[in-house]
Amino acid sequence: MADDDDTRSVVYIQSSGVDTPQRAATPFFLAATAAAMEWDVKIYFTINGPTLLKKGVAENLYVKKDGKNGKGAPLSHFIEQARDLGVELLCCQPSLDLNDLDYEELIDGVKMIGGAAFNSLAAKASAVVCF
Repeated sequence: MADDDDTRSVVYIQSSGVDTPQRAATPFFLAATAAAMEWDVKIYFTINGPTLLKKGVAENLYVKKDGKNGKGAPLSHFIEQARDLGVELLCCQPSLDLNDLDYEELIDGVKMIGGAAFNSLAAKASAVVCF
């Protein structure tokens, strides 16, 4: 990613979790697209969003239950695609507590941030998109 002041940035907020798999992949897909456009991209997981980051969950979570092509790709495919393009995954600590999760249960590479850090990111971003 370029670090100059002209770099566009976007923060996607993922508040949906494993209970709504149809809402799970879109933030990763859009984040990967923005990263491919050389934007600075972050996904912030809050409310139920952190449940998607629990180790072993994404490999077994499918956005599409069935259809012409069966189940389609698991959520892990979209996560890997986004991370490979440099998308940063950020998590809200109180939301871990809300979902009875510990940091050690999350996939590698997730960063914890607090409310002040999130507000700073959101205020500086070119766009903030919520899911």
